[in-house]
This record gives sequence, C-alpha cells and structure tokens, in this order.
Amino acid sequence: MPPPTPSVAPDTYRKALANALAPLDAALRAVDRAHEGGSLDKALGAAATKADAAADALQTTRTPDNAGTGNGQLATALRALGQDLRSARGEGGRCATSPRVELGAAQSPKSVEAAGRTLRTLGYDAALRLPRTERAQHRRLANGAFVRDGSRGGLGRLTVNNGTGTDAVVTLTRGRRPAFSVYVRDGSNTTIRSVDSGAYTVYFTTGEDWNGAKSSFTRECSFEKFDDKANFRTVRVAGGTQYTVLTFTLNKVNGGNASTSTVPPGEFPS
Repeated sequence: MPPPTPSVAPDTYRKALANALAPLDAALRAVDRAHEGGSLDKALGAAATKADAAADALQTTRTPDNAGTGNGQLATALRALGQDLRSARGEGGRCATSPRVELGAAQSPKSVEAAGRTLRTLGYDAALRLPRTERAQHRRLANGAFVRDGSRGGLGRLTVNNGTGTDAVVTLTRGRRPAFSVYVRDGSNTTIRSVDSGAYTVYFTTGEDWNGAKSSFTRECSFEKFDDKANFRTVRVAGGTQYTVLTFTLNKVNGGNASTSTVPPGEFPS
C-alpha cells in the first residue's frame, strides 16, 4: 500500500493562492475603474481571461487537508465569474443594459465572495476586489412628456393609447426626420395637438427603464412602426377650418385595421 501523499504546508498553499489570484485582482480593479462603453467592455474581457486562468491554476494546486473543499469551491466560482464577465459586456446600440447592472444580477460574484470567506476562516487570504455593480433602474417620464418637440403650427390632433403592458415612446417622422416624440405610460393615453399638415410615419418603441441619454429603454425593448402613414391636413373651408384628428392604439385590438412592422433598432429614428 503506497504511503499517503504528504500534506502541503499552509505557507506553500498561501503563496500558490496569492500567485493565482493576483493577476485576476489587478484585472478586476481595472474593471472597477473603467468607464462604460468600449473601455469597460475591454476590461471585462481581460478580467474574464484572468478568471479562467486563476480557476485553472487553483484546480491543479495541491492544498493543505483543510483547504481542499474551499479551494475547489473558489475554482468553480471563478470559472462562473469568467463566463459572467464575458456575458456582461455591452452589445452597444439601443436597449443595452449596463454591464454593471448585468454583473449585479449575476450569482458568480456572490459565489466568489462565499468561497473566499470559507478560505479566510481557515487562515488563507483569498481576497479579491470585485468590481462595483449597479442595481437595475426603473426610470420613467411623465405621461405625455415630449422626448423631442419640433415646431408644431397646425391644428391636427393625434391621440395615442398604450395598452402594451410597458411604457412607450411614439415618434412621428416626415421622411427620416423626426418631427416629435412623446412618452406614453402603460395603460394611459395622451393627445398631441398642433400637428402640421403632412404625411408622417409613426414609430414606437416599448420597454422598461427609459435612458434619456441614449433615447432608449434599457430592458424588454421592441421597435415597431405602423405600416400606413398618418396623414394630417389643416385647410380653410367656407365657414372655418378643417383639420385631421387621428387615434393610434399601440396594442392589438379587436377590429383594429392598422398593421405594424418590426424595425431594426439601428433604423429607429432618434
């Protein structure tokens, strides 16, 4: 019967643990400092690679008898962290949830902290500075608030009903040029007055958490347009003035005759 494998000295393991985690810790600090956008995406990718390397190193590291379980838990948690760091990278464009929000909802940072605590209670420093995260926001504008308001000098009226289940922003364009955009909360309606004469394409986007800086929702987004144009006319007639009054309902309704089409996010007017 072969002799049992000698236990690794605690100091030897502490050194191996520090060597495995130091590059990852530096990469995670870079994520913490990075500004959202390309800089943050690059830092997330680099940290993901370091997380994988740290997990590989720990899986082949011999441990003292009392550290085996904690070491294995940390290696598994770091592998998951690498996956979550990659997944959190922004996709760019519209409806992009912040990577820090994505990380805040991920389980792997909590698993890394739990495994680190297990090792620390045994006297092994497995501290990592995990990057700051953010909670999902629920920003909304007031119902009927204009996101964009161009000059309106006609008499046309447009009423928008929103029963989609989420808030919406409705944008009217003449050609590709936005004329105005208005925010309509779920379950509400609003009326835009003084619409000029002309043929307008009616676009609408729905979703959660309105990011005014990006002019887009950040979650559960959809982008659509009505297939038929909205034609407004303001004309003088004998005895007064005639003007167009239209109503658009964003959700499907029985007996409705207005069809819609999905619009690629990049083609939605901003």
